[in-house]
Amino acid sequence: MQITAYHPFKSEKAKERYLTFYDTEAKKWPVDSETRMVNTSYGQTFLRISGPVDTQPLVLLPGFSGNSLMWIPNIKALSECYRTYALDNIYDNGRSIYTRPITSPDDFVKWLDELFNALEFGDNINLMGLSYGGWLTSLYALRYPNRLNKIVLLAPAATVLPLRLSFYIYGFPTFLLPLRYFSKRMFFRLMEDSVKKDEISRMWVEDFIDNMFIASRCFKPRRPCNPTVLEDQELQSIKVPALYVVGENEKIYSAQKAVQHLSQVAPHIKTETIPSAGHDLTFVQAEMVNKKVLDFLQQP
Repeated sequence: MQITAYHPFKSEKAKERYLTFYDTEAKKWPVDSETRMVNTSYGQTFLRISGPVDTQPLVLLPGFSGNSLMWIPNIKALSECYRTYALDNIYDNGRSIYTRPITSPDDFVKWLDELFNALEFGDNINLMGLSYGGWLTSLYALRYPNRLNKIVLLAPAATVLPLRLSFYIYGFPTFLLPLRYFSKRMFFRLMEDSVKKDEISRMWVEDFIDNMFIASRCFKPRRPCNPTVLEDQELQSIKVPALYVVGENEKIYSAQKAVQHLSQVAPHIKTETIPSAGHDLTFVQAEMVNKKVLDFLQQP
């Protein structure tokens, strides 16, 4: 793998284009924050840190093709009680810079553990992930349960159920042909509740699509590590207090079947279903999601 001055971007011009867009979006971060680059054997991880210094850490993992800025609708509420660490995934869009490829779920787990060691977190970490980040959260909980206090899985990709065929039908053109039309078609479907709610919510979806489209033009191609469904015994072996949250209109799989499956095979995992929300639950129902998450994290 060639590491250039503009890696992981296609060119210096592409780097400038994406980071200009990224930094403009970052101005919407609603609370005071600091940023850090943390070295691991997989490269440099970018973090956006908010909240009181003397509180428990709450690490936030973004969804696929997103980054730390996905948490803008939630960060103010979460940072009132926790020291929040919103990451740009080491092998995805954002300011993190990978120096070796991620080829397996094990690589992601190792990267996270190295990162937590570098941050000197100890063994009292709260970990929350959205979509792809939710899947990564479950993997880390299986490997390093003793390091965690609690985990939150927000509409985790796969993890509980296989992704629907329709997700792949809408998704493949998005990644094979990086045209804004296909991204818009896919995400208007996944985030239908936001699109229909009001103009502000619709524009949030448009901004997310813009981020994906610009990123597809600016970053070097990467081969993603596909999310997997955990075996029933793996779900049962998650001993860390866990909260699973899903929108009632989730499109990547049936929210109702996912909740039913967890209640049957892993009833110790607390479940919450968010009304009038799909894969956009953290935005379209931000206040409700924030409250349920904080209530869970603050329970003794």
